[in-house]
Amino acid sequence: MAATRVWRNSGQDAVLVALAIAHGSILLGAPPMPVVAVGLWWGANTVSHNFIHLPFFRSRGANATFSMYLTLVLGIPQSLWRARHLAHHAEDALAHRGSLHRQIGWTRTMTLESGTIGMLWLTLGLIASDYFWRTYLPGWALGLTLCFLQGHFEHARGTTSHYGRLYNLLFFNDGYHVEHHRRPATHWARLARQPRIDRHSSLWPPILRWLEWLAVWRHPLDGLETLVLRAAWLQRAMLRTHRTALTTALSGAGELKRVLVVGGGLFPRTAIILRDLLPWAAITVIDADEGHLDRARPLLGGAVRTEHRVFRDADVPEDADLIVIPLAYLGDREAIYRHPPARVVVVHDWLWRPRGRTVRVSALLLKRLNVIVRPAI
Repeated sequence: MAATRVWRNSGQDAVLVALAIAHGSILLGAPPMPVVAVGLWWGANTVSHNFIHLPFFRSRGANATFSMYLTLVLGIPQSLWRARHLAHHAEDALAHRGSLHRQIGWTRTMTLESGTIGMLWLTLGLIASDYFWRTYLPGWALGLTLCFLQGHFEHARGTTSHYGRLYNLLFFNDGYHVEHHRRPATHWARLARQPRIDRHSSLWPPILRWLEWLAVWRHPLDGLETLVLRAAWLQRAMLRTHRTALTTALSGAGELKRVLVVGGGLFPRTAIILRDLLPWAAITVIDADEGHLDRARPLLGGAVRTEHRVFRDADVPEDADLIVIPLAYLGDREAIYRHPPARVVVVHDWLWRPRGRTVRVSALLLKRLNVIVRPAI
């Protein structure tokens, strides 16, 4: 819908106003702390954010009234919130001019809004003291924390978009963040029409973007491997736990004569165990890090070959009976599952990702083994 006599930019903003009114109505019912927190987080990143950039109403008085309403509902002075957010948008331009920060001056409107929040909170503290201190205020603080995390992960690795349909439906295209920064005056309903910048996108919405670290945990996992090498009791515990899981995983796998272990690791527990379980097999450890192989060789002895190279599916001989993929594998794990590169593939994966025939390694390690058998031709 286009602008009208009431709406400055689009009649679609009526949806945001209605939801803001619903948010206030919910707060009147004294909801539990999580609802207070999620409501603040959602409202700040949808209604308030869009209102900051493009005030909804043609009437200046209507915009001022709605701004005060949002101030009370969110517990945040909207003029201060607006000044800080627009300063955030100006940071890139200021950086080119040799300045890192834009100064924010205190205004009479900020004083009025802060005083109004103070009066509301004082009233709540007097007439509903237990709810205010035990529920509302902790929920408000948690909501601000969620807002901080949202903003942090939207820019942690440079401004990043998320194109998930559900998130953008619920958050009114907030996921189009790169596009928003390039054209902050573009109405939220039109952001999805902007050219997508896929190289600056994430599969996760901002508040869940910390999960991306699980996909790039190679270096922290290397640190854990180094820790294991320094403690004999940890080595024994890891060998015992993985031996039990591997024994179960390979039961019924048939004769395994040629074995490739990808990513021998600093502590090559898989190759050590397979050397004992399959003494007749020709075992090769492949690792892209020569330093890892240098540390692994004394533990493996001469019975296990090592190769310094990057593992690629196309490099695997057709007669490989078993390939073991590590948890720290940086390639396309889903492709391994879809097209097993050997007759039997054992994939170390996270506990919450079962595939094929699966065996839990340890709840403490958050780890399982998934056994994938290539279909016979």
